[in-house]
Amino acid sequence: DGADLVHAHWLPTGLVAARLDKPFVLQLWGTDVELARRARSLARRVVRQARLVICPSRALADAARELGAGDVRVIPSGVRVPESVGEPAEPLEVLFAGRLSPEKGILELVDAARGMKLVVAGDGPLRDRVPGALGFVPHAELGALYERAAVVACPSQREGFGVVCAEAMAYGRPVVASAVGGLLDLVVDGETGLLVPPRDVSALRSALERLLGDAELRRRLGTAARQRIQEHFAWPAVTDATIAAYEEALS
Repeated sequence: DGADLVHAHWLPTGLVAARLDKPFVLQLWGTDVELARRARSLARRVVRQARLVICPSRALADAARELGAGDVRVIPSGVRVPESVGEPAEPLEVLFAGRLSPEKGILELVDAARGMKLVVAGDGPLRDRVPGALGFVPHAELGALYERAAVVACPSQREGFGVVCAEAMAYGRPVVASAVGGLLDLVVDGETGLLVPPRDVSALRSALERLLGDAELRRRLGTAARQRIQEHFAWPAVTDATIAAYEEALS
């Protein structure tokens, strides 16, 4: 009862917040876009009532505006940046971490990475089609996998933000990512990683081979990736931006 402002994550929570006699900020995530397509009138009503809508990427911000959101702010998901990172393992590993489902591009990656040492951390409906997958790996254990990896692959067909991509970059690892959604906010092609068209097995393989075969390129991209995360996506920057959004919503 004593709150001045409600911060609602996800559209369903926003529906609850809209029924309260309080101003609220709505935070949208990738799955909200799919939900909005199924219940468009309801989604439009919620986003229009929010004082401010926060989205983790420009792609989601555009989707929020299409739903009628008035004031939209892009504030990424915060990422922890480790103080130090060791050297990758030998032989060189390509890491995929995420749900084993079609939209994550895992089957294209398995095809593209033939002959490479591919480490797959995750579970999902395609588990039986991914030989040697580790299954679900607790988040606390992912850091060790990022550190071992020479390259991290993020071949999603769509992505609201790209937490795995951001975390890999925080560990100073070059990424090969699809040029879609929130991944476009994270990866500067040729500077902090390599971007490839989604579903393009040939382009994905070429990018992986390029990085695995060039230690200096991996070092340069990884160093720039870690710096980009520290400057724009680490928790201090995200916290400051969120507090500023609260102040604006209450003004």
